[in-house]
Amino acid sequence: MPASSFFDGHLSDFLDSQGVASIQAVTISFFRFESLGARVWVLGQMALGRLALTSLPGARFWKLCGSGTGEGFTPVPNTRVWAILVVWEDRETAERGTARSPLFRRWRQRAAESWTVFLTPTSARGAWSGQAPFRAEAEAGAGPLAALTRATIRPRSLLRFWQREPDISAVIGADPNVAFKIGIGEVPWLHQVTFSIWPDATAMDAFARGGPHARAIRAVRQEGWFREELYARFRVDGGTGTWGGADPLSNLQRSAP
Repeated sequence: MPASSFFDGHLSDFLDSQGVASIQAVTISFFRFESLGARVWVLGQMALGRLALTSLPGARFWKLCGSGTGEGFTPVPNTRVWAILVVWEDRETAERGTARSPLFRRWRQRAAESWTVFLTPTSARGAWSGQAPFRAEAEAGAGPLAALTRATIRPRSLLRFWQREPDISAVIGADPNVAFKIGIGEVPWLHQVTFSIWPDATAMDAFARGGPHARAIRAVRQEGWFREELYARFRVDGGTGTWGGADPLSNLQRSAP
Protein backbone atom coordinates (compact mmCIF):
# COMPACT_ATOMS: atom_id res chain seq x y z
CA MET A 1 0.00 0.00 0.00
CA PRO A 2 1.47 3.41 -0.92
CA ALA A 3 2.60 5.51 2.04
CA SER A 4 0.33 8.35 0.93
CA SER A 5 -2.74 6.22 1.65
CA PHE A 6 -1.69 6.02 5.28
CA PHE A 7 -1.51 9.82 5.46
CA ASP A 8 -4.86 10.35 3.74
CA GLY A 9 -6.65 7.82 5.90
CA HIS A 10 -5.83 9.47 9.21
CA LEU A 11 -6.67 13.12 8.75
CA SER A 12 -9.82 13.05 10.91
CA ASP A 13 -9.68 10.79 13.99
CA PHE A 14 -12.15 11.06 16.82
CA LEU A 15 -12.41 9.55 20.27
CA ASP A 16 -15.85 8.98 21.88
CA SER A 17 -15.86 10.03 25.52
CA GLN A 18 -18.87 11.88 26.87
CA GLY A 19 -19.59 13.05 23.34
CA VAL A 20 -16.96 13.40 20.63
CA ALA A 21 -13.49 14.59 21.62
CA SER A 22 -10.77 15.18 19.04
CA ILE A 23 -7.50 13.30 19.18
CA GLN A 24 -4.42 15.35 20.04
CA ALA A 25 -2.23 16.50 17.15
CA VAL A 26 1.49 17.28 17.26
CA THR A 27 3.50 19.32 14.77
CA ILE A 28 7.22 19.81 14.41
CA SER A 29 8.15 22.65 12.06
CA PHE A 30 11.72 22.99 10.81
CA PHE A 31 13.13 26.25 9.43
CA ARG A 32 16.40 26.92 7.63
CA PHE A 33 17.80 30.48 7.81
CA GLU A 34 20.65 31.22 5.42
CA SER A 35 21.49 34.94 5.60
CA LEU A 36 23.32 36.44 8.55
CA GLY A 37 20.46 38.85 9.15
CA ALA A 38 17.92 36.00 9.28
CA ARG A 39 20.08 34.01 11.70
CA VAL A 40 20.43 37.01 14.00
CA TRP A 41 16.67 37.55 13.78
CA VAL A 42 15.82 33.98 14.79
CA LEU A 43 18.14 34.18 17.80
CA GLY A 44 15.98 37.05 19.03
CA GLN A 45 12.92 34.90 18.46
CA MET A 46 14.06 32.55 21.18
CA ALA A 47 12.65 35.15 23.57
CA LEU A 48 9.98 36.89 21.49
CA GLY A 49 8.68 33.65 20.00
CA ARG A 50 7.99 32.28 23.46
CA LEU A 51 5.70 35.22 24.17
CA ALA A 52 3.75 34.54 20.98
CA LEU A 53 3.43 30.82 21.70
CA THR A 54 1.93 31.38 25.14
CA SER A 55 -1.15 32.95 23.49
CA LEU A 56 -1.35 30.68 20.42
CA PRO A 57 -4.95 29.39 20.18
CA GLY A 58 -5.26 25.66 20.70
CA ALA A 59 -1.60 25.13 21.69
CA ARG A 60 -1.37 22.91 24.79
CA PHE A 61 2.42 22.52 24.94
CA TRP A 62 5.26 23.97 22.90
CA LYS A 63 9.04 24.16 22.62
CA LEU A 64 11.45 26.27 20.58
CA CYS A 65 14.61 24.35 19.67
CA GLY A 66 17.96 24.84 18.00
CA SER A 67 19.80 22.05 16.19
CA GLY A 68 23.18 20.40 15.81
CA THR A 69 25.51 20.27 12.81
CA GLY A 70 26.27 17.29 10.58
CA GLU A 71 23.57 14.65 10.91
CA GLY A 72 22.08 16.92 13.56
CA PHE A 73 23.15 14.72 16.48
CA THR A 74 26.27 16.64 17.50
CA PRO A 75 27.19 19.04 20.32
CA VAL A 76 28.12 21.78 17.81
CA PRO A 77 25.15 24.17 17.34
CA ASN A 78 23.83 24.85 13.84
CA THR A 79 22.68 28.48 13.75
CA ARG A 80 20.89 27.91 10.45
CA VAL A 81 18.31 25.30 11.50
CA TRP A 82 15.62 25.81 14.15
CA ALA A 83 12.42 24.05 15.09
CA ILE A 84 9.06 24.68 16.73
CA LEU A 85 7.25 21.77 18.37
CA VAL A 86 3.59 22.27 19.32
CA VAL A 87 0.99 19.96 20.85
CA TRP A 88 -2.47 21.02 19.61
CA GLU A 89 -5.94 20.13 20.78
CA ASP A 90 -6.78 18.54 17.41
CA ARG A 91 -5.65 18.22 13.78
CA GLU A 92 -7.84 21.02 12.44
CA THR A 93 -6.40 23.44 14.98
CA ALA A 94 -2.87 22.29 14.11
CA GLU A 95 -3.40 22.93 10.40
CA ARG A 96 -4.93 26.34 11.03
CA GLY A 97 -2.29 27.37 13.56
CA THR A 98 0.74 26.40 11.51
CA ALA A 99 -0.71 27.92 8.32
CA ARG A 100 -2.23 31.16 9.58
CA SER A 101 -0.79 32.23 12.92
CA PRO A 102 1.42 35.35 12.77
CA LEU A 103 4.28 33.51 14.48
CA PHE A 104 4.55 30.73 11.90
CA ARG A 105 4.02 33.13 9.00
CA ARG A 106 6.87 35.38 10.22
CA TRP A 107 9.22 32.43 10.53
CA ARG A 108 8.37 31.16 7.05
CA GLN A 109 8.85 34.60 5.53
CA ARG A 110 12.34 34.88 7.01
CA ALA A 111 13.37 31.28 6.33
CA ALA A 112 14.97 30.06 3.12
CA GLU A 113 13.10 26.77 3.55
CA SER A 114 10.61 25.23 5.97
CA TRP A 115 8.82 21.94 6.53
CA THR A 116 6.08 20.91 8.98
CA VAL A 117 5.24 17.29 9.80
CA PHE A 118 1.87 16.36 11.33
CA LEU A 119 1.89 13.60 13.94
CA THR A 120 -0.47 11.63 16.19
CA PRO A 121 0.97 10.13 19.41
CA THR A 122 0.76 6.34 19.65
CA SER A 123 2.92 5.75 22.74
CA ALA A 124 4.68 7.94 25.26
CA ARG A 125 6.43 7.58 28.58
CA GLY A 126 8.43 9.98 30.69
CA ALA A 127 8.31 13.72 31.21
CA TRP A 128 9.36 16.93 29.46
CA SER A 129 9.89 19.94 31.72
CA GLY A 130 7.91 18.13 34.39
CA GLN A 131 4.94 17.47 32.09
CA ALA A 132 3.59 14.52 30.11
CA PRO A 133 2.74 16.41 26.91
CA PHE A 134 1.67 13.56 24.61
CA ARG A 135 -1.59 11.60 24.96
CA ALA A 136 -1.20 8.23 23.26
CA GLU A 137 -4.78 7.72 22.08
CA ALA A 138 -4.27 6.33 18.56
CA GLU A 139 -3.15 3.02 17.10
CA ALA A 140 0.18 2.97 15.29
CA GLY A 141 -1.17 1.02 12.32
CA ALA A 142 1.06 -0.37 9.59
CA GLY A 143 2.27 2.91 8.13
CA PRO A 144 5.15 5.32 8.72
CA LEU A 145 6.13 6.15 12.28
CA ALA A 146 8.22 8.84 13.96
CA ALA A 147 10.31 8.45 17.10
CA LEU A 148 11.17 11.25 19.51
CA THR A 149 13.50 10.97 22.47
CA ARG A 150 14.14 13.86 24.81
CA ALA A 151 16.51 14.02 27.78
CA THR A 152 17.98 16.41 30.28
CA ILE A 153 21.55 15.22 30.69
CA ARG A 154 23.17 15.34 34.11
CA PRO A 155 26.22 17.65 33.96
CA ARG A 156 28.45 14.89 35.37
CA SER A 157 27.41 12.64 32.46
CA LEU A 158 27.94 15.11 29.60
CA LEU A 159 31.30 13.74 28.48
CA ARG A 160 30.17 10.12 28.46
CA PHE A 161 26.96 10.99 26.57
CA TRP A 162 28.73 12.93 23.82
CA GLN A 163 31.36 10.22 23.48
CA ARG A 164 28.58 7.77 22.60
CA GLU A 165 26.54 10.04 20.33
CA PRO A 166 28.84 10.09 17.24
CA ASP A 167 28.58 6.28 16.93
CA ILE A 168 24.78 6.43 17.09
CA SER A 169 24.70 9.27 14.56
CA ALA A 170 26.87 7.36 12.12
CA VAL A 171 24.60 4.32 12.26
CA ILE A 172 21.33 6.20 11.88
CA GLY A 173 22.79 8.33 9.10
CA ALA A 174 23.76 5.22 7.15
CA ASP A 175 20.46 3.38 7.70
CA PRO A 176 18.65 3.20 4.34
CA ASN A 177 15.26 2.97 6.05
CA VAL A 178 15.29 6.29 7.86
CA ALA A 179 13.42 8.94 5.84
CA PHE A 180 14.35 11.89 8.05
CA LYS A 181 16.49 12.44 11.12
CA ILE A 182 17.60 15.44 13.11
CA GLY A 183 18.93 16.35 16.53
CA ILE A 184 17.42 19.41 18.19
CA GLY A 185 17.43 20.83 21.70
CA GLU A 186 16.33 23.62 24.00
CA VAL A 187 19.69 24.19 25.69
CA PRO A 188 22.95 23.20 23.92
CA TRP A 189 24.65 20.11 25.36
CA LEU A 190 22.20 19.67 28.27
CA HIS A 191 18.68 19.37 26.78
CA GLN A 192 18.65 17.06 23.77
CA VAL A 193 15.92 15.83 21.42
CA THR A 194 16.33 13.27 18.66
CA PHE A 195 13.63 12.93 16.00
CA SER A 196 13.47 10.41 13.17
CA ILE A 197 10.90 9.06 10.69
CA TRP A 198 10.75 5.39 9.62
CA PRO A 199 8.67 3.43 7.10
CA ASP A 200 7.24 1.13 9.79
CA ALA A 201 7.70 -0.26 13.28
CA THR A 202 9.90 -3.12 12.07
CA ALA A 203 12.56 -0.81 10.66
CA MET A 204 12.42 1.46 13.71
CA ASP A 205 12.75 -1.42 16.17
CA ALA A 206 15.65 -2.98 14.25
CA PHE A 207 17.65 0.19 14.75
CA ALA A 208 16.62 0.72 18.38
CA ARG A 209 17.45 -2.82 19.53
CA GLY A 210 20.93 -3.20 18.08
CA GLY A 211 24.34 -1.58 17.79
CA PRO A 212 25.53 1.58 19.54
CA HIS A 213 22.00 2.79 20.26
CA ALA A 214 21.18 -0.27 22.35
CA ARG A 215 24.54 -0.02 24.15
CA ALA A 216 23.90 3.65 24.94
CA ILE A 217 20.47 2.86 26.37
CA ARG A 218 22.01 0.24 28.64
CA ALA A 219 24.56 2.80 29.82
CA VAL A 220 21.79 5.31 30.50
CA ARG A 221 20.04 2.81 32.74
CA GLN A 222 23.13 1.55 34.51
CA GLU A 223 24.88 4.88 35.06
CA GLY A 224 21.94 7.28 35.38
CA TRP A 225 22.96 9.78 32.71
CA PHE A 226 19.62 11.58 32.51
CA ARG A 227 17.83 13.72 35.08
CA GLU A 228 14.62 13.64 33.01
CA GLU A 229 13.72 11.65 29.91
CA LEU A 230 10.84 11.07 27.52
CA TYR A 231 10.29 8.51 24.75
CA ALA A 232 7.41 8.84 22.29
CA ARG A 233 6.25 7.35 19.01
CA PHE A 234 3.87 8.91 16.53
CA ARG A 235 1.86 7.99 13.49
CA VAL A 236 2.98 10.19 10.59
CA ASP A 237 -0.08 11.90 9.10
CA GLY A 238 1.53 14.12 6.45
CA GLY A 239 3.60 17.22 5.92
CA THR A 240 3.74 20.60 4.23
CA GLY A 241 6.70 22.41 2.72
CA THR A 242 10.11 21.04 1.75
CA TRP A 243 13.44 20.16 3.32
CA GLY A 244 16.53 19.92 1.18
CA GLY A 245 14.39 20.82 -1.81
CA ALA A 246 11.87 17.96 -1.40
CA ASP A 247 9.23 16.56 0.92
CA PRO A 248 11.05 14.04 3.17
CA LEU A 249 7.92 11.88 3.22
CA SER A 250 8.35 11.26 -0.51
CA ASN A 251 11.19 8.91 0.49
CA LEU A 252 8.58 6.74 2.17
CA GLN A 253 6.33 6.82 -0.85
CA ARG A 254 9.13 5.68 -3.14
CA SER A 255 10.15 2.83 -0.84
CA ALA A 256 6.60 1.59 -0.15
CA PRO A 257 5.69 -1.72 -1.85
